[in-house]
Amino acid sequence: MEPHHIIAIGASAGGMEEINSFFDHTPLDGVSYIIIQHLSSDFKSRMVELLRRHSKLVVTEAEDGVKVKCNQVYLIPNNKFMVIRDGHLYLTDKDKSQAPHLTINTFFNSLGADCGKRAIGIILSGLGSDGTEGIRTIKKAGGMVIARSPETTDFGSMPSNAIATGLVDFILEPEFMPNAIEDYIRYGGDLIADSKDDEKNLGAIISLIKERSPLDFSDYKQTTILRRTKRRAAHNNFVMLGNYLDFLKSTPEEVDALTKEFLISVTSFFRDKEAFDFIQKKVIPVILEKLRPGEELKMWVAGCATGEEVYSLAILIDEQLKANLKDTVIKIFATDIDSAALMHAGKGIYSKGITKDVSPERLERHFLKEGDNYRVKPSIRKMVIFAQHDLVKNPPYCNMHFISCRNLLIYMTPILQKKIFTMLLFGLKMDGYLFLGSSENPMPIIKNLEVVNKKWKIYKNLETKRVVGFDAFSLPELLDVKRPPASRGGGGGIYPKIPAIIWPKR
Repeated sequence: MEPHHIIAIGASAGGMEEINSFFDHTPLDGVSYIIIQHLSSDFKSRMVELLRRHSKLVVTEAEDGVKVKCNQVYLIPNNKFMVIRDGHLYLTDKDKSQAPHLTINTFFNSLGADCGKRAIGIILSGLGSDGTEGIRTIKKAGGMVIARSPETTDFGSMPSNAIATGLVDFILEPEFMPNAIEDYIRYGGDLIADSKDDEKNLGAIISLIKERSPLDFSDYKQTTILRRTKRRAAHNNFVMLGNYLDFLKSTPEEVDALTKEFLISVTSFFRDKEAFDFIQKKVIPVILEKLRPGEELKMWVAGCATGEEVYSLAILIDEQLKANLKDTVIKIFATDIDSAALMHAGKGIYSKGITKDVSPERLERHFLKEGDNYRVKPSIRKMVIFAQHDLVKNPPYCNMHFISCRNLLIYMTPILQKKIFTMLLFGLKMDGYLFLGSSENPMPIIKNLEVVNKKWKIYKNLETKRVVGFDAFSLPELLDVKRPPASRGGGGGIYPKIPAIIWPKR
């Protein structure tokens, strides 16, 4: 079957981690993927073998003359140029010159000419400007272009040059690109139609949400907010944001639906398993070893969404509370701006889909089977305190041994990121650990941190003197506050004022 869209990914030689992140979130959806990666002509790539671990799709190295099929990934051979004509891939040898081989431009140019509106080009990190000429061809043919954010990579030249053309439709981290592609295929040009009034109408929509809820998205990246707004608008058959704004003003339930769209998060148990393995072996034992007699272990998961990550951490801790540590008091503060997600998290009930991320041994030890669902056991649940908290407005939780804030800051402007990084640093104890998402870079506070694991963005606080002003913050509104007896997971005085704590209904 012929693919309805062909997605070409241009990447540098060091882009394997980004490519893996992209394919970790790619569905079987009737399209084809072609990876054009910079590789020296004498480099024997293991990409096919490595990528198969991250993709549900068929992964092969491209052969000369092969017809492009649905739900397959084709990798450029290391010593070839490649083009597409009439839906077939054709290879030619690279010459022996030392001049740059612009393999991405070569393929993108052919993709635009061959596929037109069915062409989607992606630029990942890398040095130089390969791909910039090619995206012009794709856009001229009516296709769509995505670039990764140059702000969160050490090799931002390729995406920066692409973005400078003004032709890039979305600037996203690799793991969020599949979602944007799915939206584009579903809604087509309506999603990326360029309107001179978009900025004005989006500002009015954000103001409307602020008036009708405690949420303020004005300091979030406008590209992300605009994309999700246009997705909701298209869902309601509106092409122009001005018309959608009028609809929002007269339809309160749609304002709620749009707000939920902004709050959508991607999470799972033990997401990035190697990172959690490292935390289990190299971080938690160190924290437990350094606890003074009677001292509580305190963690904060900021942006906990539906709770999978916070319960993952609780499980890692529980597995190490043996012998003299079995009576250690654990308090994991799990916060989010989304009250609906918090209610879901507080119940601790998950579908059978978690079996792909949680081992049978852990399911048996830490969960109760209820029909087709799994509920976290009380021994895990009582470690966690859920609270509604807005990182933008509310003060930080303090004196934490460990803070996790993953894949949340990438939605925010650099100025807001700096403010929140400073807050997170303030919230850590000396020698406390900070755990970030794979695409986040704590440059505003890096001088105060020791890099513990560069790949998985785990840092240790070196700062002893902490100064931050709270005059710009407001306190969260109280929700259903219930205080159980003091035990593993009870309340604590680590917050400037009492947080809104959500306990599960028994």
